[in-house]
Amino acid sequence: MANAATVITQADVDSEYYHYEDTGCEVSSSCLVCPLSRCRYDDPVWYQRLRRTAKDMKVWRTVESEGLTAEEAAERFSVTERTIFRMISRCKEALLELNRDEVLALVAD
Repeated sequence: MANAATVITQADVDSEYYHYEDTGCEVSSSCLVCPLSRCRYDDPVWYQRLRRTAKDMKVWRTVESEGLTAEEAAERFSVTERTIFRMISRCKEALLELNRDEVLALVAD
């Protein structure tokens, strides 16, 4: 019985003859220069988490740079004070877990 990883199908052979255009996505104009370690299409759950973290980082950066209180930040971003605290907490955790360059690539816009 052949190992599933070594089985080559006709679709695999035919795909070598197709032209694939590297159009990238909203993160990068080309897959070959993308700053992400994984493709957003290959792992959508991971990408969604990364995007949420990037959004949280933008809020945290604004709170820190402008010296906003939780109440002021909550009003500005139309969320509750508790949500602001959660965002900041997630940011601190993310700095330990995620690739800094990936998060910064999404925060940069």
